[in-house]
Amino acid sequence: MSDLSDVSDCTGTLTIGELARRTGLSVRTIRFWSDSGVVAPSGRTAGGFRLYDAGAAARVDLVRTLRELGLPLETVRRVLDRQVTVRDVAGAHVRALDAEIRTLMVRRAVLDRVARHGGTTEEMRVMHELARMSVDERQRIIDDFVRESFDGIGPNAPGAQLAQAMRTMPGALPANPTPEQVDAWVELAELVSDEPFRRRVREMALAGARGERQPEGPDPAKVMEHAGRAVHEHIAPESAAGKEILYRIVDPGLTAAEHALLADRLATFTDRRVERYWQLLGALNGWPQAPSGVPAFEWLIAALRAHVPGG
Repeated sequence: MSDLSDVSDCTGTLTIGELARRTGLSVRTIRFWSDSGVVAPSGRTAGGFRLYDAGAAARVDLVRTLRELGLPLETVRRVLDRQVTVRDVAGAHVRALDAEIRTLMVRRAVLDRVARHGGTTEEMRVMHELARMSVDERQRIIDDFVRESFDGIGPNAPGAQLAQAMRTMPGALPANPTPEQVDAWVELAELVSDEPFRRRVREMALAGARGERQPEGPDPAKVMEHAGRAVHEHIAPESAAGKEILYRIVDPGLTAAEHALLADRLATFTDRRVERYWQLLGALNGWPQAPSGVPAFEWLIAALRAHVPGG
């Protein structure tokens, strides 16, 4: 039955039309809310038309506020029936909105990456799947990689701390990930899926477990200062100038065997892609980014092998 919106009586009740005018809502909206049970009439006229008490306007205002905040009518009804508090509903809704905002921001970041770099539809799908993974799913990719790389190596073995460090993923992508962070996550996922990279990390892990740690010398600061400058100035490691720089870093009295041993040990733990792994973790975790040290160490290794005493 339809309501005659302008019918009123002398009891202080409101017709649906009067309630609509007081609240600024349409009769149709109030009728829908009434039919849904969230703004029930207090009675009816002899002709069957709905009447509302003086408090109906306040209830309508509350329903409107909750609906504008995105709450479904069923939740609004539970609030009005005092089955749940507004505080509880607001807290749950905030959490839901936070999750939705994170999803939208990650989606935006993925689309921004595609806009910057291009790519196929399949690449876009993969990027989106990677970005929308749960915290546990993202961590599982890294854990599986580390588990395979360090399989059989005890937690107390020399170098085993590398395994724990390589698991250091952030709890989640930031709510508003930067383009660099989205790029870092996509690149990291691709890197740990690469079989040659996994074999290289396994090689380093086994060497570390045997106690083949990076030699205590040379001083990394000297390597970065002298070998790093040689790289910057394009000084060939096998040149006479390269030899002079080499012996600013290592003891000129090293034997040929010591040259070879030091070069081999440095080479075991020097790898551009492994360094890239740490850089990507740093980008995701918000760590300060240090300058790359691998080119300087590669230069030093080449110089050690080029200037063998007695060679």
